[in-house]
Amino acid sequence: MDAPSRPLYCPFMVARESLLQSIATTISDYRLGEVASPTPAHVDRWIKQFDHSVQLAMLAELDHVLGKTYVSKTQVTDFLTALSTNTELAGNAPCAFWKNVNFLDIQKVGSSQKDLLALLSGILCTEFGLSTSQCGSTGGPFLYLDDAVYTGNRVRSDVVDWLPAVASPAKLHIIVMAYHKLGCWFAQKRIDEACKAAGKDLSITWWRLGEIEDRKAYIDDADVLRPTSIPEDDAVESYISSLKYPPTLRSGSSLGKASFFASDAGRNILEQELLKAGVRIRQQAPLLGHYQRPLGNMLLETLGFGSTLVTFRNCANNCPLAFWAGDPWYPLFPRKTN
Repeated sequence: MDAPSRPLYCPFMVARESLLQSIATTISDYRLGEVASPTPAHVDRWIKQFDHSVQLAMLAELDHVLGKTYVSKTQVTDFLTALSTNTELAGNAPCAFWKNVNFLDIQKVGSSQKDLLALLSGILCTEFGLSTSQCGSTGGPFLYLDDAVYTGNRVRSDVVDWLPAVASPAKLHIIVMAYHKLGCWFAQKRIDEACKAAGKDLSITWWRLGEIEDRKAYIDDADVLRPTSIPEDDAVESYISSLKYPPTLRSGSSLGKASFFASDAGRNILEQELLKAGVRIRQQAPLLGHYQRPLGNMLLETLGFGSTLVTFRNCANNCPLAFWAGDPWYPLFPRKTN
């Protein structure tokens, strides 16, 4: 009798399954309770929208990138818990400090601030027996909390609109999980200008878990998606020809200041393929806004913002379209819009 056949061992398939599982595990709490929990099958369905020849390399690079740039709820909780007793923020009497803090709930769109304030309130209750609703005092510091700063427009708009209600001098702490350096610079600059125009004395301190290099002057060391070349793709070339100015390309083989990327080759494949997919998505979904660039939302006429920072709460539209765009595209991170 013939021996029972055994499935052939295939290193390629083993590596693929391992990467699918690893990515699914990394992003396992993405919008938990709002969308289906990510599984290897979910990641596989997404990656199969790319050419078969690049799928494994993309998965390998993305596994490394998301391991650095995906922010889980546990990471956020640990960061805020550590900040609650950080002497540089709260001094040597943290309970007294937090009791005097005026927590800002001033965002005009979205729920990120409310959600994170609720999370921080729970931490303060555990640490000091306080809730944010029990805190606040005349002359006490103000605190603005959000998940991240991308372009800086949101925090800039919120704080500038809030300024007329502030009695100066005042102290403002801005706490985010991460900020993109250009966005942080832009927001600070515009807030400073608004303070000067309004005669306000507002001192701002930024607190963050990480920072991301995206300034044009440092493009060769960027931590965001910045291709080194234009792919030989008719659709991409057509899109670029529609821009007022040719895109600025990265040079060299840097993996970025934060080392989000694993290898030069892997980074290049990820940038090239996400760019091509983003252009294709724009063709398939003509109702996308004008500023929805292939590599992420941006007012300037570029290839896109290029962030890979995703939090457990949501995926920003400043990330590549291939991350979050919907029907007919299948998103890796189904996005909750404002």
